[in-house]
Amino acid sequence: MKVEFDYTVETKKSFDEAVSAVEAKSKEKGFGVLHTHDVKAALASKGFDREPLKIIEICNPKYATEVLNKDIKISLMLPCPISVYVQNGKTYISALRPRVITDFYPKANIKSIADEVDRFILSIVDEAR
Repeated sequence: MKVEFDYTVETKKSFDEAVSAVEAKSKEKGFGVLHTHDVKAALASKGFDREPLKIIEICNPKYATEVLNKDIKISLMLPCPISVYVQNGKTYISALRPRVITDFYPKANIKSIADEVDRFILSIVDEAR
């Protein structure tokens, strides 16, 4: 069974409320917020306009250490990104599914770790919505 690359939900929260909720729920579940990229502001500083978009990078040190010990190249897909964006007047929360990492690194034998982190990420998105 093919796993979707992302998990995306619409929220009735405002953009800023959704960003705050993702950050708070991540911390509650043991994931640190490493950085929140304000893509709208970054593009605006270069003369490009777009609707609000922030990318929240989260990480759990235990899981990160486990997968990096299996294959250092998994670092190319870390930390876990969760995006909050506005499109056509609606606010969305979208996360990369950690389970898809196993498709890119099948020899790393990280399926159980990826499945566990995937459950956490989905719960963060669902509870933040």
